[in-house]
Amino acid sequence: MARDNTGRHAFLVGIGILLSRIMGLVRQRVFSHYFGLSDTADAFSSALRVPNFLQNLFGEGVLSASFIPVYARLLAEGKDEEADHVAGAVGALLALTISVIVLIGILATPWLLWVIAPGYGGAKRELTILLVRILFPGTGLLVCSAWCLGILNSHRKFFLSYSAPVVWNAAMIASLLIFRHAGQEQLAVYLAWGTVAGCALQFLIQLPPVLRYTTHLRLNFDTGSRHVREVVRNFGSVAISRGVVQISAYVDQALSSLLGQGAMAAMTTAASINMLPVSLFGMAVSAAELPAMSSAVGATHDRDTYAALATRLNAGLRRIAFFIVPSAVAFFALGDVITAALYQTGKFTHAHTLYVWGIIAGSGVGLLATTLGRLYASTYYALRDTRSPLRFALIRLLLTTVLGVGCVLLVTPVLGLAPRWGAAGLTASAGMAGWVEFMLLRRKLNARIGHTGLPAGLMINLWGLALASAAFAWVLKLQFGGGHPILLAMLVLGTYGGLYFLLTWLFGIDECRALLARVLRRFAR
Repeated sequence: MARDNTGRHAFLVGIGILLSRIMGLVRQRVFSHYFGLSDTADAFSSALRVPNFLQNLFGEGVLSASFIPVYARLLAEGKDEEADHVAGAVGALLALTISVIVLIGILATPWLLWVIAPGYGGAKRELTILLVRILFPGTGLLVCSAWCLGILNSHRKFFLSYSAPVVWNAAMIASLLIFRHAGQEQLAVYLAWGTVAGCALQFLIQLPPVLRYTTHLRLNFDTGSRHVREVVRNFGSVAISRGVVQISAYVDQALSSLLGQGAMAAMTTAASINMLPVSLFGMAVSAAELPAMSSAVGATHDRDTYAALATRLNAGLRRIAFFIVPSAVAFFALGDVITAALYQTGKFTHAHTLYVWGIIAGSGVGLLATTLGRLYASTYYALRDTRSPLRFALIRLLLTTVLGVGCVLLVTPVLGLAPRWGAAGLTASAGMAGWVEFMLLRRKLNARIGHTGLPAGLMINLWGLALASAAFAWVLKLQFGGGHPILLAMLVLGTYGGLYFLLTWLFGIDECRALLARVLRRFAR
């Protein structure tokens, strides 16, 4: 029953994420229509990523790993009043810390930009500085929104917290449409203010249910509570771990600022596509499993607990792989079809589509490892082990940096490619580093709780069937390649997905048959 509930929760997380990601794709399409891969697009894309460092350092992933295990365990033990006391202390400490950092960030923006975008100069640099200063407070509100998410997830209320970004994206889209007649630079400024308004809305729509579920909630600065100290201690380790990942992303950003006009905007556009399967399948399963694992582990760790964790983990890995393998194959074989359907409009040309396809193909290298790694990390966090993921993240950072610099400075010139194609090398090198991190996570966890992982036979079947489906879809792409991008995508991608599901059903893949059975049961109701 617990696993069935977790599956239902993962479904709700997935639906919420799907809605927010669809809105995100719409937002990026509208953005691409008005900005293309221009200098202004580069400036806004870079500006949005600078304060997002706060969101990633203090936001959803970190709070989920440090706060939910403690809060969910107290709820499972029936200590609701104590749980709300911890939530109030964490909320107060988080708000104070974020306020100070936002203020420092606004003042230090010119110096931050020298580090993360050394290739920007003149008007492009000045515009980026202005946009960063506008966006910083909004990112602070997103961190508060992540605190709401932690509380709601612990109460097994998943849908609202993961669909809340819909209003954030809607505010950005509205800003673009309302001020579409402004010049590009002024439109970017209006968009930045619209983004801040969206951040506020995302926080405010989650606040009422949070207050409803936490009847004893009072903001406080009680750092003497052992539960609060445990959250803060775990928060430090996880924040450093997430910070390492973000530093890796900013190394890529700094390198991309040296690759010429449009490189940063292209990487942001590619990331919006790359993150769709990661969020829908990896994040959905990991987010639903973390509270359940944390509640199940309790205060003692024994052989039965480890066996139960291994069973849950293996089931989650299979569900993730079933969807991520065909996603990775699609990035390699059909990335141009995906990109054109989503973004080829207005100032975003066919040449831009091909460029983004190369970057997407690079991200496909580590797509499976990155997504599976999220679930492994959640298992460590449920076991109250935040240091192991940190150590492996440091190794990933080192590898990503070395390989990324090598791709940009050595591999691209040797192959005789234009410098801008180094962006594809950056995503591919990050993927290779992700595989190393994944293998380290799996090896240590296996030594602790027993064997986990995906059966070789399953992986051979999934990759083989995905490649066979892609080959048939590729023929359709060649045959009808001159059609409208959206109609072509409906034909090619629809055929690809339908054929993959048919073949996996014929080959008896359990995840396919379970999914179809669940869908049929819902329709039968």
